[in-house]
Amino acid sequence: MEIKAVKLYEGGFMTQDFAFGGTGDKAQLDEAKIYESSLQNYVIDTGNEVILVDTGVPSEVPDAPAKEGQKIYQGHKIEDYLSALNSLGYKKEQVTKILLTHKHPDHSGELRSFPNAKIYLSEKEAAALKLDGENIIRVEFKDGPYHNFDKSEKITDGVYFIPAPGHTTGNSIVIVEKDGIFYMIHGDVTYTDAALIENQLSVVFEDKEAAKETLKSVREFIKNNPTVYLSTHTPEALKHLDGKEIMKL
Repeated sequence: MEIKAVKLYEGGFMTQDFAFGGTGDKAQLDEAKIYESSLQNYVIDTGNEVILVDTGVPSEVPDAPAKEGQKIYQGHKIEDYLSALNSLGYKKEQVTKILLTHKHPDHSGELRSFPNAKIYLSEKEAAALKLDGENIIRVEFKDGPYHNFDKSEKITDGVYFIPAPGHTTGNSIVIVEKDGIFYMIHGDVTYTDAALIENQLSVVFEDKEAAKETLKSVREFIKNNPTVYLSTHTPEALKHLDGKEIMKL
């Protein structure tokens, strides 16, 4: 089992009032404080299957400089999604499954490039994206509790899909078990590690109360299990993955 980052954008930033804006006291937030930002998704190579977690932005999205007053800038484009996947040594025809954390276009942008892969996502996200067909698997989370999470679905040995509503109402996370370590690929539960550590929500979500509960559950899991925390929007995740760094709260 290998987990690899599909590196798409680098050199970006986000402001503290974005990174903590969901729950942080705006009077206490520092608009001048920034955190590094990037964009990456992930590949799970089981040895028998190539599984993607999210598929980046649409390839036609242009590279663009940051604008004055911008709260989050994902950086400059390294490669489009398919080129980045090829750089890791994979062709799109090898992909057997895609686990979609949520509907936003920086996660679902290239689903169209994998018509033969089975796409796993929650019922709510499938409905929002109007996805249907034999390759669309509307996950029912039928496999019972997973550690402190109430529901889960086992995708294959060592790979679990777990509901994590809040950022979107159908948001999910992926946990991969490898060599006694849990790799949590969480979409946008947080945008930067500081938000996780300081128990704050970012400004983008559809259900604030559900997002609070999800963040609480994520933090409880991390406290009780050796977890490598793999984000979409911060280069901290690349360092964690390369070094198998366990998140400490």
